[in-house]
Formats: sequence, C-alpha cells, structure tokens
Amino acid sequence: MATIPAMMQAIQVVNPGKHSMLQTQLLATPEPGPDQLLIKVAAAGINRADLMQRRGLYPPPANDSPLLGLEVAGIVAAAGPLHKSWLGKAVFGLVNGGGYAEYALMQAGHAMALPHGYSMAEAAATAEVFLTAYQLLSTIGNVQSSQRVLIHAGASGVGTAAIQLAKALGAQVAVTASSDSKLEACRQLGADIAINYQSAAFEQVLAQQWPDGIQLILDPVAGEYISREIPLLAMDAKLVVYAMMGGREVSSLDLAALFKRRGLLICSTLRNRSNRYKANLTQAFSQSFGKALAQREIAPVLQQQFPWQQAEQAHQLMASNTTIGKLVLTF
Repeated sequence: MATIPAMMQAIQVVNPGKHSMLQTQLLATPEPGPDQLLIKVAAAGINRADLMQRRGLYPPPANDSPLLGLEVAGIVAAAGPLHKSWLGKAVFGLVNGGGYAEYALMQAGHAMALPHGYSMAEAAATAEVFLTAYQLLSTIGNVQSSQRVLIHAGASGVGTAAIQLAKALGAQVAVTASSDSKLEACRQLGADIAINYQSAAFEQVLAQQWPDGIQLILDPVAGEYISREIPLLAMDAKLVVYAMMGGREVSSLDLAALFKRRGLLICSTLRNRSNRYKANLTQAFSQSFGKALAQREIAPVLQQQFPWQQAEQAHQLMASNTTIGKLVLTF
C-alpha cells in the first residue's frame, strides 16, 4: 500500500451563502475509526445537497464532515481493525460528508465493491441516487408489481434511478420534466408516461391517463405541487416528499381530499439517518439489485465528469437545471 500523506487537498466552502466560493485548501488527512474505511478518492458524486449546503441552507448533521460530498468511489487505503479485508479494494458508497477531498472516511457498512467494468466515475454516480430511490420506492413506498408511480424531476439523478428501479419492480411509471430531451431520456429508461410540466398540467394529464389513481408519488418539489397531487392518489396511497425545490410552505391545503383517500403524506430524508440505517439500506439494495447493477440492467446516468479543480463549473451546470442524470468530480 502507498504511504498515506499527513495532509491532503480538499475543497472548502468560503463565505457560505448566496455568494459562496469553492477554494482548495490543505487539510489533515483523516484517520479511520474502528468501523471506518479511509478511501483514496478517485471520483465524487455531485448532488443538489452540495449546492444547498454551500448556500447555508442544508448544514451537515452533528459530527459529520463539514466538507461537501456525500458519495465517493476509490481505493481503500486504511481500515479499522475489523475491516482490513477491504484494504486495496475498489469501493463506492455513501460518506457522511467529506467527499470533495483526496481522502474521505466511509463507514465500512456503507461500502460496496466496484462492479466489474464500471469506471470510478460511474460508481461515484451511483450510491446516493440509487439508495435514495430504493428507500423511496421499497423501504417507504413498498411498491408492488403493476402499481402506478409518479416521479417528478424524472431526468434528475434520483429520478433516473427511480425510473429504472420502479420498472424493475414491475410498476407503471409516469414522469415530469422540463424539456423534450429530458422526457426522451426518461422514456429510454422505461417511463410509460412523460409529461412536460412547462406546457401541460401534469394533474390533468394523469387524471385522464390513470383515472383509478396513483399508488405512489415521489416529489422533490413540494410547495404548491402537494395540493395538485393529492387528488391523484389512489386509496391508501402515499405521497413522499424528499426535497423542497418548489418551496417549504403550502399556502392552501385541503386535508379533506387526503382523508377521502386515506392517503399518507410522508417527508423523507437520507442524509440525517443513522449509520446503521444506511448500512442496512445499502445491504438491502445490494441484495435486491446488486446483480442487476453489475449486469447493467440498471445503471447510473452519467452526463459529465469534471476534474476536481473545476468543481465550481460543475456546480454552475447543476444549478442551471439542464442536466440529465449525474455530474461527477474526478481526482
């Protein structure tokens, strides 16, 4: 094994807020605890949470790294005493912050072996979106074959993962997106109904297409979407809100429509879950879909990879809302 340097290069957020900047600094290389791996980072996934954190809107949970980056792929350079079998192996998985650096700590239970034939960049584009989608669809949604699922932001990282998992589970899938190119990408992944929310009211289209209602709605928008979605729910259906891109407040919400359907309105996160929860989720996903991932029956949609020195450009591209799938930094 190569010698681990005492110091490493990392990307720091300077002046968090509207006018934040990203700056490279030298920081002490972290040391793994008993249940951790030290990853020599080859690639780090970029997530919308990174943009929110640098604006001061999504602070890391207590005891997590203040550095950006929630998922990495790389080589295990050091390990806690019970996890030495990982040394030298290529892995990917969630990290509790710290991904935008040459080295990052990963809980051993969050590590997944790099599938054969996958690049580091592809692997770095996988964990956050597929584990989030799996949590939404299976752990929370309990989606069954032939059920109907609506996925907003279908061309996003989570959206592209959720389409693939929902189809693998036998569901019928509708998506919304903002452009014809995004809708076509969703159709290529298996979406049955694709709606441009810029030119059509999704609730009117779906009320016609699926008059019997929808069993699960995955919503990263919130805001005024919620009151538009509730009438679409089938009996005992679930509306899961996992982000608030459209706003944190609902100006007018008639609960009678939710009661009428015995509907469940659920707010879900992944980042602030316990390490044990994330380990169990990682294991369950691997058991259910590890083979499909390895055989590329499901796979990340990687739009572009940037050298880590171009993190600012990558963030600007993500903020433009023109991307399809994932962006990744390479080290």
